[in-house]
Amino acid sequence: MTHIEFDAKHFISNLTTRPGVYRMYGKGELLYVGKAKNLKNRVSSYFRNTGLTTKTMALVNRIDDIEVTLTKSETEALLLEQTLIKQHRPPYNILLRDDKSYPYILLSEHQHPALLFRRGGKAGEGKLFGPFPSGTAVRESLATMQKVFKVRQCEDSYYANRSRPCLQYQIKRCSAPCVDLISDQAYANDVRHTRMFLEGKDQELLGEISQNMSAAAQEMEFERAAELRDQITQLKHIQEQQYVYGQSGEADVLAALIKPGGHCVHVMMIRGGKVVGSKSYYPKMPLEMNEGELLTSFIAQTYIGGAQDLPKSLILSHEFNDMDILSAAIFETSKKKVEISANVRGQRARWLDLAKLNAEQGLQTRLLDKKHHFSRASALQKLLGLKEAPQQMECFDISHSSGEATVASCVVFGPEGPEKKRYRSFNIEGVEPGDDYGAMKQALTRRYKRVQSGEMTAPDVLLVDGGKGQLTQAQEVLKELGLVDIFLLGVAKGETRKPGLETLYIGSKEDEVVLPPDSAALHLIQHIRDEAHRFAITTHRKRRDKKRRHSSLEGIPGVGPTRRKNLLTAFGGIQELQAASQEEISKVKGISAGMAQDIYAFLHKT
Repeated sequence: MTHIEFDAKHFISNLTTRPGVYRMYGKGELLYVGKAKNLKNRVSSYFRNTGLTTKTMALVNRIDDIEVTLTKSETEALLLEQTLIKQHRPPYNILLRDDKSYPYILLSEHQHPALLFRRGGKAGEGKLFGPFPSGTAVRESLATMQKVFKVRQCEDSYYANRSRPCLQYQIKRCSAPCVDLISDQAYANDVRHTRMFLEGKDQELLGEISQNMSAAAQEMEFERAAELRDQITQLKHIQEQQYVYGQSGEADVLAALIKPGGHCVHVMMIRGGKVVGSKSYYPKMPLEMNEGELLTSFIAQTYIGGAQDLPKSLILSHEFNDMDILSAAIFETSKKKVEISANVRGQRARWLDLAKLNAEQGLQTRLLDKKHHFSRASALQKLLGLKEAPQQMECFDISHSSGEATVASCVVFGPEGPEKKRYRSFNIEGVEPGDDYGAMKQALTRRYKRVQSGEMTAPDVLLVDGGKGQLTQAQEVLKELGLVDIFLLGVAKGETRKPGLETLYIGSKEDEVVLPPDSAALHLIQHIRDEAHRFAITTHRKRRDKKRRHSSLEGIPGVGPTRRKNLLTAFGGIQELQAASQEEISKVKGISAGMAQDIYAFLHKT
C-alpha cells in the first residue's frame, strides 16, 4: 500500500479559527494533544519554515494525520486537553509526576475575609469557588479581582502582624483592612460584590461599572473611562462559567448531519460532567434517509451488544420512532438502563449544540479532503465521458435581496478541491431587479471574455445552478464567444427540492439524468453548487450591508439602538463582544437566550 504524505498546507487552509483541541498522530499512534484559542493559527505554527526547536521538528516529521475537536471556549479546550493527556499519555506531552486536583478560590471566614488560592475541593476554611481549569486561570482571576474589589489576598498570619500598609495598598490592590484604612461596612460590601462575581451574579456589578464608565466619558475623564472599560473586559474574560460543567453528568451526545455530498455522526462523550473525548463517523449510506434514521442505524450497531463503556444516557440531535425499542434492546444485551432523549434543555442542550458544531466541522473537513475529492472527480469523469478527470471546474450562482445589491459568484475547483484564491464575484448593474437570467448572462459574459482574450484559462467543466433557463444563458454566451470546448453541466432541484434528487442536464437541456443519492459524482456536483451558493450569499450580504452603511451589529433582527448600546457597554467594544460566548451575551440587559443565540450566530456567520 502506497504511503500518502500528510499535506499540512491543505489541511490548515481548511481549518477553522474557532477554539478547540488538536490531536497529532503518526502511524496510528497519538503523538501530541494541544489546545488552541484559534485552531488555524496554532496548528499552522508547527509547519512554519523557521523558528522550530529540534524537538518540535522531530514531532512534525512524524505526523501523518491531525484530528480536531471544537469547543465553545479556550477554557473548555484546556479541560479537554488535560483529560486526553491523562487518559492517553502522548509521548510528546509533558507528563507531571503528581496528578494535582483542580485549583479553587477560597473566600475565607474572617472578620476581614481574604481571597486565597487552594487546591482540592475540601472546604472548611470558608467558601470555595471553582474548580478552575488551571492554576494560571486562578491567579489571573485573583489578580483581576485585586484591581476591581481590593479584597486582601494575604494569609491570616501575614495579616495579623501588620502595623502599616503593605505594598499592595500602595499600588491600589488592597484597601488595607489590617490597619483600619477602610471601614468594616465598606469592606464587607466589597466582599459581597466579590462573592456575587464568583457566583456568577455579576450583572449588577457590571452595570454599575458601565454607568461609571459612561459618566466618566461625559465628564471628559477619558483615562478613567478607559480603565473602567478594561475592567469590564477583564471581568468578562475570566467569567467563563463552563469551568468543569459541575461535577455530575454522564452521557454520549450524538449529532447527525446530512448534507449534499456527505453525512456525519459526531459522538461526544461526557463523563463526570466533562467532555472527555469525541469522534466523527462517516458511515456508508447507500439509500436516502433522514438524520433520525441515520441515528437509529448508528446506535443499533454501536451500542447493542458491543459497547464497553455504556453511559447513563444518549442525547440525540434528532428524534425517531424507535427510541424506546433501542433503549430496551440495549438493556437486554447489557443489563444497563440507558435513557435516550432528544428534547433537552440547559447544560445538556449546550453539549448538544457543541456536538452539532463538531459534526458540521468534521463533515466540512472531509468534503475538502484531497483524496476524497480525487475519487469524486474520477466518478464525475466517468459520468461525463471525459478522457481524464477535470482539472478545473467553475460554477456560477446569483444572490440578491428582492433585487437589491445583486451579486453573481464564480467558484473554482481544481485538482485538490476548492481554490478560494481564484473565486470571483461580480456586482451586477444595468439589469432589472430580480432578473436572474440577465444577471447570469452578464456575469458569464464578463468572466469568459477574459478567457476568450487569453487572460485566463478555460475550465474543463462549467456548472450552472438553476436548471434549463440558466443553462440556456450559458450556452448562448459560450456560443457568442466561440468557446465550444467547455463542457456544460446544468443542475436543477427536483420536484421535492430535496438534496440527492437533483436533475442534471449534461451538455444540453434534453439530456436529463437523475443520479442515485450515494453517487460520488453527484456529491461533487452538490459540493460545488453549495459552495457557489455560500460564496454568492456572503458576497451579496457584504455589498448590501456596505450599501446600507450598517454597523456590524445593525444587521441583526431585533437588535435596535438601545440593545446595541447595552451590548457594547457591557463588553467594552465589538472585539470583546465577538470573543464572548452565547451564555455571556445572554446576561446583558434586554438580551434573551434566543436573541443571544441570534447575535452569536450573526457575529460568527463566516
